[in-house]
Amino acid sequence: MKNWNEGDTFGIIFIGIIITIFLFLVQPAKAADGEWGKTGHRVIGQIAQDHLTPEALKAVTELLDGETLATVSTYADEIRSNPAMDGFKIWHYVNLPLDKKYQEIEHTQDNVVIAIEKCIDALKGGALTKEQKSFHLKFLVHLVGDIHQPLHVGRKEDYGGSTIRLKFKGRKAEETNTNLHVLWDTNMIDDFKMSYTELSDYLQSYQQVDFPQGNAVCWANESQQLVKKVYSEVKVGDYLSYPYLYSNFYIVKDRLFQAGIRLANLLNSIYV
Repeated sequence: MKNWNEGDTFGIIFIGIIITIFLFLVQPAKAADGEWGKTGHRVIGQIAQDHLTPEALKAVTELLDGETLATVSTYADEIRSNPAMDGFKIWHYVNLPLDKKYQEIEHTQDNVVIAIEKCIDALKGGALTKEQKSFHLKFLVHLVGDIHQPLHVGRKEDYGGSTIRLKFKGRKAEETNTNLHVLWDTNMIDDFKMSYTELSDYLQSYQQVDFPQGNAVCWANESQQLVKKVYSEVKVGDYLSYPYLYSNFYIVKDRLFQAGIRLANLLNSIYV
């Protein structure tokens, strides 16, 4: 029988390290923890907060126990690790074929459009407790952001761009392995190197409110039109750098600003 020695132990450890590195390198890029990422959602919340009427601001502040729309904007993602909240995961998106509008297909389960409508009804109704209304307000803040991210109205077969793996290098960042969904959620915004307050101030300093308010169905259809462009410009394995960021970041900025203003208008209409 062969005696066990230090060389054998070292060999096994070395092989284990190699396997671990290999698995890390080949694993699929995961979707971001928060659609639009934390910064994007907080930007939307801050813009909305800045455009609330006194009546809406008072109601929101009371429901959130003094927290702001920006600070609660990531709540819907923070609870995802709780198995009791699994039923709400489908609230974050809707899958649409590229050739059909939202109202042209049958929807047999909850999605981001239906969830927004449920949250609005909950906030308008009088039967729920403060805790229940706070829950739906936090979700509403988040979902209005989600529906304005084009890839949350993406194709079912690629999970909203999550299986389209890419490499990205922005202006200041190191090259990173990512996927199309995370690129739009997080990478492009993070490359801007601004805090959520800085980015919200920047957007409000020049953006004009020259777009219709619409409703959740309209917002989903807008995102679907934008996602056609997003899909048409990339393929699996592409290396994207600053030129891609330069030619597409205007969409990110427009959608963040639109989401913030529309969320404020929505809350202002609820709390009059």
